Amino acid sequence: MCGIVGKINFNKKIVTEKEIKNMVTVLSHRGPDDAGVFIDQNVGLGHCRLSIIDLSTQGHQPMPDNDNKIWLTYNGEIYNFLDLRKELAKEGIKFKSRTDTEVIICLYKKYGLDCFSYLRGMFALAIWDKDKKQLILARDRLGQKPLKYYFDNNCFIFASELKAILLCPEVNKEPDWEAVDEYLTYKYVPAPKTGFKNIYKLPPAHYLIIKENGEQIMQRYWQINYQNKLELSEQNWEKKIIDKLTEAVKLRLISDVPIGAHLSGGIDSSLIVALMAQTLPQRVKTFSIGFQEKKYNELPFARMVAKKYNTDHHELIIKPNAVEILPKLVYHYEEPYADASALPTWYLSEATKQHMAVALNGDGGDENFAGYERYNAMKLHAQLKKILGKNIIKLLNQLFYRLSGAKIFQKGYRLTNSFHPSPYNFYLNIIQYFSPGEKDKIYTANFKKLIEHSDWYGASQKIFDQGKKLNWLDQLLYTGLLTHLPDDLLAKVDIASMAHSLEIRSPFLDYEFLELTAQMPARLKLAGHNKKYLLKKIAAKYLPKECIYRPKQGFTIPLEFWFRGRLNNYLQDSILDKKFLAYGFAWQGIAKMINDHEKHRSNYENQLWTLLCLRLWLKQWFE
Repeated sequence: MCGIVGKINFNKKIVTEKEIKNMVTVLSHRGPDDAGVFIDQNVGLGHCRLSIIDLSTQGHQPMPDNDNKIWLTYNGEIYNFLDLRKELAKEGIKFKSRTDTEVIICLYKKYGLDCFSYLRGMFALAIWDKDKKQLILARDRLGQKPLKYYFDNNCFIFASELKAILLCPEVNKEPDWEAVDEYLTYKYVPAPKTGFKNIYKLPPAHYLIIKENGEQIMQRYWQINYQNKLELSEQNWEKKIIDKLTEAVKLRLISDVPIGAHLSGGIDSSLIVALMAQTLPQRVKTFSIGFQEKKYNELPFARMVAKKYNTDHHELIIKPNAVEILPKLVYHYEEPYADASALPTWYLSEATKQHMAVALNGDGGDENFAGYERYNAMKLHAQLKKILGKNIIKLLNQLFYRLSGAKIFQKGYRLTNSFHPSPYNFYLNIIQYFSPGEKDKIYTANFKKLIEHSDWYGASQKIFDQGKKLNWLDQLLYTGLLTHLPDDLLAKVDIASMAHSLEIRSPFLDYEFLELTAQMPARLKLAGHNKKYLLKKIAAKYLPKECIYRPKQGFTIPLEFWFRGRLNNYLQDSILDKKFLAYGFAWQGIAKMINDHEKHRSNYENQLWTLLCLRLWLKQWFE
């Protein structure tokens, strides 16, 4: 796993080795083992390497072909590279290294832009084709590896992380307030925006051609298909799923360094550990973290799995110092980002790296098998249409929450408050952090003018509408796969792990596995209100039942309590600060939100965390 950077000047100005080296250096956490620079007059490529496959100097990048006509800088892992290499060798192609990097170069020379469809793995890469005088960027199908870029009339600059782009003198660092408004809706900035003006994310499953004259051509090379369903018995589906998942796990065990696993004690990560234990000859090293607050601690379940499979198990009870750790998170995440599970993911990555450089995890199980609460909520949409007195139910839930503090009543309030006859509006109401009404109370008149063209409503609508012909559940899975998954979940894992020079591999996100689960009838994913129906049946053959049939906890932190206790003063000092308010936020609206949360009138943990992360982001990058 690595970091990549590059630049092409359209005005024939020479790219210097120094400017590329500076960009590489700021990403050294992504690849501390080696670094390289390639300059071809007005083009520069850079690379920092985390050595996983072929640890020798033969894996040095940027890597050329035999004629020095094709140059590649690449971040990722191609899990089928050995099979691809064998096929290429049959045609007489000779290899100098044992790397997947060299395989990509040979595939490009043979298939051109079609080469990306052969790659089974995660990647972000850039190819400089000297003969065609064009730069090609590409990103894997799901967006597991990041790739961001800036361009103007004079140049095009790209990097794995935009903090490298910000080093370039051509880039004026300026907040994109419309992207900030979208962030406050989703807790992340939807692609292609980043929160910085004129810096963008390359969408997953796309390649981008940049020609020497500045012309750009973007093309999608893969699309998931939920329409072609396979009608098989449950038993046949169980076999297909476990066979394909086992294959995906085995492919991700190819490495020249030791491999472990992140084990939460939930179905997804536990099943991955079970399959690893059945495949590897040695004991699997597993890593888990927990909190002192029992409500947020899943360690007992992780221990059950570790004991069943006799893993070399490592636990960490974290006592986060949010005041100390949050600025680090804000720097590394670089975009406005407020998924609170980034904090435990950070600590888990830090603990894992002390033992190894690669770990498998269970990410993608919810996306494949409908594991989120939003799917159950959407299933209730039709029933809610028929219920009379929704406002009374909503107010009763709010009253019971104030009296008991139980989140079940907060969920009931949120569900009834989210109702809208339009499925998309209902979906948006369920997933949003700040509603339009809540924004109205915390925005000043001047800020509202700054964001009058914000696309917070339409940021996911286009993708939602693309799935209109699908079953409602497939429509939601499709929407999440193209929005929440790359912009939130995968960004979280990549940044937290690579900040510690750790590579994370996710078998559930194998694209062939995804294509298989897309053919499953919806009833096998959500049976009644039983989420992950078929996966639970499969898991029952491998895991303790206590790990399967229990409420989903999620990988999060006890913000609700922290903001009423130890973090209350820090929160108020941060988001009621004059500098923050001067950007266009209203003291009265924010103060009321804090007070209502303290008094148990409402649970505003998500909104307050989102504002806190925004405050620290502005402080980090613009003050």
